[in-house]
Amino acid sequence: MQWDPAKYIHFGDYRQRPFFDLTGRIEATAPREIVDLGCGPGNLTATLAARWPGARVIGLDSSADMLAEAEALAQEAPRLEFRLGDIASWAPSPETDVVVSNAALQWVPGHQEMLSRWLKELTPGAWFALQVPGNFTSASHTLMREVAESGAWAAKLGGVLRHDDAVASPARYLEIMLDAGCAADAWETTYQQVLPGENAVLEWVRGAGLRPVLAALSPEDAAAFEAEYAVRLAEAYPASEYGTVYPFRRIFAVARKL
Repeated sequence: MQWDPAKYIHFGDYRQRPFFDLTGRIEATAPREIVDLGCGPGNLTATLAARWPGARVIGLDSSADMLAEAEALAQEAPRLEFRLGDIASWAPSPETDVVVSNAALQWVPGHQEMLSRWLKELTPGAWFALQVPGNFTSASHTLMREVAESGAWAAKLGGVLRHDDAVASPARYLEIMLDAGCAADAWETTYQQVLPGENAVLEWVRGAGLRPVLAALSPEDAAAFEAEYAVRLAEAYPASEYGTVYPFRRIFAVARKL
């Protein structure tokens, strides 16, 4: 699936806020190695390098387009680097003291089992912090699936949109972390975001949630799908003079290996 870095960082303040709410719970003092799983364009990974300048910071992502955007940041920070790779194939090193995964694990089938393994492999005192979307039952996502499963779209988009097993509940992430021998905290937050402009929610989901659909369709079909989907979004999320309110639910979990 191809990613558009510019589209992803559109609404940047809103997309960045959960990252800082997540990493604010990490209390590591002098980590040796920090890994950002699913680092995207690297702008948030760079903040980890600034917070812990003595650490080696590694951003891992499967998108060459995203990493091309990130590479300029590595030139400005000597201990910051970016690698092309699959999260599912990653394993912590003995020096990995902090792991962050922000809005990435929902794209990785089986990540709950991987999380359990990663936590068990971390050294005592290491931290693991994750954030994933909790809005798969929101109108923006249910309407997307309804259109994808209707009429001629069903044959073209069958199996493209995961949702039932994409993420776990906060309680399940907490259980995994506790079972792995960690002190842990899990919570959820729903941000009431006021998005500006026309077709604001469509513009939002183009940056992430709609990417599998767009990748599976020709440009002509993608435009037709968006037109049909946009009509339903406008009914579900009416615009006002202030913008369009979009509730944005996120799930957080932070562990410290004991």
